[in-house]
Amino acid sequence: MNTQPIRIGALAPLTRPGWAEAGRHLLAGLELAVREVNAAGGIAGNPLELLVRDTAANPQKAEAAVDELAGSGVVAVVGEYHSVVARTVAARADALGVPFLCSSAVLDDLIDHPTNWVARLPPPQSQGWHLYADFLVSEGHTRVAAAVDPSAYWAAGTKILHNALTPHGGTLATLDMRGHTPNSVCDELLAQGATALLLLVGHPDPAGPIVKAVRTDPRLTELLIGAPAGQPELTEWAGLLGDDGTAVPFLRYLPAHLTPSGERIERTLRNDLKEAPSFVAFEGHDTITVLATALRTQGTTRSSLAASWPHLTVEGTRGTIRFTRTPPSNVWQWTCPPIQIADRDPASPDNFRTLHTS
Repeated sequence: MNTQPIRIGALAPLTRPGWAEAGRHLLAGLELAVREVNAAGGIAGNPLELLVRDTAANPQKAEAAVDELAGSGVVAVVGEYHSVVARTVAARADALGVPFLCSSAVLDDLIDHPTNWVARLPPPQSQGWHLYADFLVSEGHTRVAAAVDPSAYWAAGTKILHNALTPHGGTLATLDMRGHTPNSVCDELLAQGATALLLLVGHPDPAGPIVKAVRTDPRLTELLIGAPAGQPELTEWAGLLGDDGTAVPFLRYLPAHLTPSGERIERTLRNDLKEAPSFVAFEGHDTITVLATALRTQGTTRSSLAASWPHLTVEGTRGTIRFTRTPPSNVWQWTCPPIQIADRDPASPDNFRTLHTS
C-alpha cells in the first residue's frame, strides 16, 4: 500500500523581528491537528507531514520559503501571522499554482486580483477594525489618537478607523512614531484632547514603553489605551507590562463559546504550550482541519485543493467554516469568523473580559 506522506508547507514567525510568540502558538495548533489526523489514519492511509519554515516577519525570506516548499512537492502552504508577509506569500503561491490557506493574517488586500489559489480563515481587517471603531464610539470615544509605525498594515488600519469614526463626528489624530518618543506622545495626547490612544505599533517596542509612559503620566489617568491588532492576547504582553497592560481592549478571533471539539483542543493545547492558548493557536488547528477535509473529499492534488474552497463545510474549534468570495475580496474567505473585543481583567490579569462581539 502507498503510504507516502502528504507534505504541507507551514510558515510562521518563529524568531525576531517576527512576533515569535504568535508564531509558536500558530505552530502548536498546526502540529496538534496534524498529529490528530495521522492518529486517525491520515488521508486514505497516507500521513500528513508538516514542513515548517520560519519567516521571521521577512517577506523576502517567506517568498524564498514558498519557492523551496513548492519544489519539495508540498500540496499546499499554510500559516503566517504577519499580514505584509502573508501578502507576499499569497502572490508567490498564486504565481506557482500552490494553494495557500492563510491562518492568521487579516490585511484586506491579501492579493491584488481574484484567485482560486488563496483562502483565508481570519476576517478581513476592515471587518474587525470597523467593529473596533464602533466599540470606541459606543464607549464615548470620538477624539481618538493613534501611535503609528510605518507599514502597509498599520496604514490600512488607520484608514479603516478614520473612515469608521468620521460618520459619528469622530476624529483620528495620527502620531508618526518616527518623530515621537513615548513622553512626547503623552504631550501630544494632552494637546489633542484625545480620550483614547490606539497602539498601531510593534510589540514589545515601542508599544511597551508607550503604555508605561501613559500609565505613569498623571495628566492621562482617564485615557483609554487600545490595541486593535491584538498585542495583549499573548503572555509576553502581560509579562512585560503587568498591571499596566490590563484594560487595553483588543480584537481576538474567538466565539463566546468554543465548539465541543474546541474545548477538547483547548485542553490539549494548554498542555502542549504550558500556558493558555491564544486565538492564534485555534486558527492553526482549524487550518489543518479544513485542509484535511479538502484532501479527503476533493482530492490530493494542488488543483483539486484550489477548486475545493466553495464546496467545504467544516466543523472547526470556533464554529462551522464555509468559504465565499464576495467582491471586493479576491480570496476565498471564511464567511462568518468570530470576532470579539476583549481586555485583560485588572482584577486578574491572566483572565480576559469580553467587552463587545460581532
